[in-house]
Amino acid sequence: MLSRRHLRIKALQALYAFVQSSNDRLDTGEKELLKSLDKLYEIYIYQLSLLIEIVEFAQKRIEENKQKYIPAEEDLNPNTRFINNQFIRQLSDNKNFLKNIEKYKISWVNSEEIIRKIYKSIRESYDYKDYMNAKIINYESDKEIFIKIIKKQISRSEILQFFYEEKNIYWSDDFYTANLLAIKTIKSYRESWDEYKKLPALLKNGESDKNNEDKEFVKNLFRKTILKSDEYDKLIEDKVRNWEMDRIAVMDILLIKMALAELLEFPSIPVKVTLNEYIELAKMYSTPKSRIFVNGILDKLILDLKSQKKIKKTGRGLLES
Repeated sequence: MLSRRHLRIKALQALYAFVQSSNDRLDTGEKELLKSLDKLYEIYIYQLSLLIEIVEFAQKRIEENKQKYIPAEEDLNPNTRFINNQFIRQLSDNKNFLKNIEKYKISWVNSEEIIRKIYKSIRESYDYKDYMNAKIINYESDKEIFIKIIKKQISRSEILQFFYEEKNIYWSDDFYTANLLAIKTIKSYRESWDEYKKLPALLKNGESDKNNEDKEFVKNLFRKTILKSDEYDKLIEDKVRNWEMDRIAVMDILLIKMALAELLEFPSIPVKVTLNEYIELAKMYSTPKSRIFVNGILDKLILDLKSQKKIKKTGRGLLES
């Protein structure tokens, strides 16, 4: 479910933490990397559970309105389209989802104010009003309303972001990724699925270490970048002779080293893909000028490594940059 870019980001974050902590234990750093992946899956489950909590809150409000001293017609005969949403009913009954709720001990018991504020924002939105008043509603529209809710209410909720940041140090960075994963899950859901259909795994080929290409990719990227760090330092120093290494942004050095690891140690990844990915990561995670710097250094390194026949790619056309 995670894209290779997300895996590169996780490796980058783990490498940065490793370097900043002056840790020399590779196994400890690797455990932290895998822990951060598990924490990302946890917040993803949290986000899915939030959708159910919102619907349960809406149902509770309907029941409360019926008990008013002088209830209005709308209170006695409410529109139940939202609380009877087909996708939410499927998710609520999903055995794998419920197992993860129990595993991570997820509860919103003391967070009703968060639920109330998000629900209020949803009710005031045009998307919600259009959904509730639509003449025809089907399974796809039941999914679409929650995709819109994640995009427009949940992802913009500052109180929710603060809630996650307070719960776990990993989650300030994982919040938006978890939203994307939740949307991806909703889009993939099918009306025919029963309660035994498993949620998509975070990494390809399940969660076991055997033959898990995503887990092996992120672990090897982390390991190779650290184990070959001194070797990569020398390659970089040769291209930045007018600069002192300690004056270059730590993030830029890490990005270039990660790119070198991919170029030299991952034969199935095309050169062009590696170059483009690390330029994009430089734009996202380093200084405003880092994109140009990282691009320039990598261009020079790739030319040299190609001329020395050190870049060995399997598959036709993978060497082209």
